[in-house]
Amino acid sequence: MTITLVGSADRVRPNVANQKQLNQMMRQVQKMQSDMAAAQDELATSLVEGSAGGGKVTAVVTGAGDVQTVRISPDVVDPDDVEMLEDLVVAAVGEAMRRAQELQAERMGAVTGGVDLGGLPPGLGGALG
Repeated sequence: MTITLVGSADRVRPNVANQKQLNQMMRQVQKMQSDMAAAQDELATSLVEGSAGGGKVTAVVTGAGDVQTVRISPDVVDPDDVEMLEDLVVAAVGEAMRRAQELQAERMGAVTGGVDLGGLPPGLGGALG
């Protein structure tokens, strides 16, 4: 009677190595997830400001993109030109939002090493943030 081995020791080693690599990758993903949560918390408390009309209208936004305040200098309030004031408010908020997005990209890029995680499959993208 002859016994034939289906697998070999060479085939077992790569599986052990693959398991070690998988475990290491999972630890890295967990650390990245933790770092991303910390960065998101920091963004929620960071403030950026945008202005328009030479500083006559300013908007303050959190790094997470939540508008906190809008300040309007009384000398730009003209009841006969409300449209101009509306445009200044939109411009100031838009600038503040752009700055918040830049801050987000900077802080999250530091965590992800510049890798854009937005294109990950739904299961993986949700696992990271």
